[in-house]
Amino acid sequence: MTTLYGIRNCDTVRKARAWLDAHGIAYRFHDLRADGIDAATLSGWLQQVDTATLINTRGTTWRQLPENARQIGDNDSAVRLMLEHPTLIKRPVLLQDDRITVGFAAAVYENLFGA
Repeated sequence: MTTLYGIRNCDTVRKARAWLDAHGIAYRFHDLRADGIDAATLSGWLQQVDTATLINTRGTTWRQLPENARQIGDNDSAVRLMLEHPTLIKRPVLLQDDRITVGFAAAVYENLFGA
């Protein structure tokens, strides 16, 4: 099963959802704000991608954090930070057959789904 994690009103998530819908790809949408996220899921993601890929350091949430909170020492501290501020997670996160893809690019999705 394919799951798309994101926030409903995020423009990039909207683009990914529109692409999946246009190509008839079945997926489940998991809203990080409404549905939440757990530490085990985030830890699993960090086994496949690094914190620089998963944490959005260009967004408003990151810029509003105090400087000491931005010092991510290890995966455990990254997980704690993302649990406290789910909007720090770079969106969308696509989970397909235990493979994770962060962000949206039509060419990457075409490769993944053979569309």
